Amino acid sequence: MTNGLRIIAVIPLLLAGCSTATLPQAAAPPAPLAPSAPAHGGPAEQSTAQALERIRRIDPQVGSVIAIDPTALDQARRIDEGATRGALAGRPVLIKDNIEVAGPLPTTAGSLALTENVTNRDAPLVTRLRSAGAVIVGKTNLSEWANIRSSNSISGWSAVGGQTRNPHALDRNPCGSSSGSGAAVAAGLTRMAVGTETDGSITCPAAVNGVVGFKPTVGLISRTHVIPISESQDTAGPITATVREAALMLTAMAGSDPADPATEEADARRQDYAAALDAGSLKGKRIGVMRFASGFGTDRAFEAALAVLRMQGAELVEIKEFKNQDKIGGPEFQVLLTEFKAGLDRYLQSSPAPIKVRSLADVIAFNTANAAKEMPLFGQDIFEQAQATKGIGDPGYRKARATSFRYAGPEGIDALLKQHRVVALVGPTMPPSWKIDAVNGDQISGGGAGSLAAVAGYPHLTVPMGTVKGLPVGLSFIGPKWADALILSLGFAYEKARGPLAPPQFYRSIEESPAIAPALQPQR
Repeated sequence: MTNGLRIIAVIPLLLAGCSTATLPQAAAPPAPLAPSAPAHGGPAEQSTAQALERIRRIDPQVGSVIAIDPTALDQARRIDEGATRGALAGRPVLIKDNIEVAGPLPTTAGSLALTENVTNRDAPLVTRLRSAGAVIVGKTNLSEWANIRSSNSISGWSAVGGQTRNPHALDRNPCGSSSGSGAAVAAGLTRMAVGTETDGSITCPAAVNGVVGFKPTVGLISRTHVIPISESQDTAGPITATVREAALMLTAMAGSDPADPATEEADARRQDYAAALDAGSLKGKRIGVMRFASGFGTDRAFEAALAVLRMQGAELVEIKEFKNQDKIGGPEFQVLLTEFKAGLDRYLQSSPAPIKVRSLADVIAFNTANAAKEMPLFGQDIFEQAQATKGIGDPGYRKARATSFRYAGPEGIDALLKQHRVVALVGPTMPPSWKIDAVNGDQISGGGAGSLAAVAGYPHLTVPMGTVKGLPVGLSFIGPKWADALILSLGFAYEKARGPLAPPQFYRSIEESPAIAPALQPQR
């Protein structure tokens, strides 16, 4: 186990997270998930047993699962006995480890400071998944503290779980902070996982791992009992193998929660998102092409995706510039710093578990005292900046929030949709994955327009659109507030028309792939 940490797990080797210095041997790619499983037990038990076996066999080279829920098979047996008859009945689901799950597993956010954070309560979103019949099989690794600790961080790394790796090339980054959820679905451990996003933490890991990720409208899913970053921007969302599965999960998770005022409208807005999917939904739709957020090596894949949209009857409208794009990041960062301190202090003080830290200041002190284990690769400068903020009553904070939201929402997405008379925006989600770099931290070569949707709190779907030299890239669909059903349906129509893509091959390096390796040899 990483750092000698005691985590309750039914499969002992799951927590053997690989260090950034040791590259695991590539294994043969797993067979696709299929109904076949051990002969004993009902369908739910068989599906769960199969998922647990795949985790045991495959995940040591990926490092996506931080702990297994020892009650998983018991959950499945109860479903087979008729305890639940929901739309997700018997489907194994993995939960990001900043979301509370009832039972013996701690909710750690990847930090050693929270290894005793066993709250024995379900986040409301988990309660809703269980009501729909989902089997919670375990927790996924994440970028520690959802990647807000350091400006020099390595996405996918946590002190508890070690380094998560991209199944397409094991020396490549899975992106953060829902890195484990994205990598687990890509590796075929389960077809469904839950991630959380503040700005890119669902859509980036989904895109670079070659799976579907959906960040819903903020306020559609409860954030109660989820370790927070930003009250303004945080939301959970599905990471799945297909758009239909994302829609099924969203239907289950969405709904109002009296403890989360942001969800006041959720019951009135939620619908059966899977039933609303329409393979012909692109026909006659005007779609804005975000040329101001394109490039970074994705041009060929993006043009191929646009050709598919056209063939399905979409009318594409070129949008070459967005003048306010550079005005969002500074105010947004001030908002995140301020809200993180307030939200984390509130969460830590409310935990019923006997944890050692009750404030951000306590966490900073813990990290300093345990620097050899917590900060061997990067520090905590963002934590220290957050601790220095003046609080949510600060006029500077309120101005920053108003400014960032205005430029991203009313004068951003809303204005672009209205000006160009389009129903949604599309663009490449992210560049292909970069190499894990323990010296320099994340080395990202660019990014799409996902920050607009994140800051505005609007829906953002990413669907795999192809590869760049063997590494997956995603196509983003972005729309106005509460347009979740439309965005999912447009992505569903694209996915159906695009056709299948190659699964990951678990190369130690993409340079070892048959498509790349010959070009690296001398040409005589």
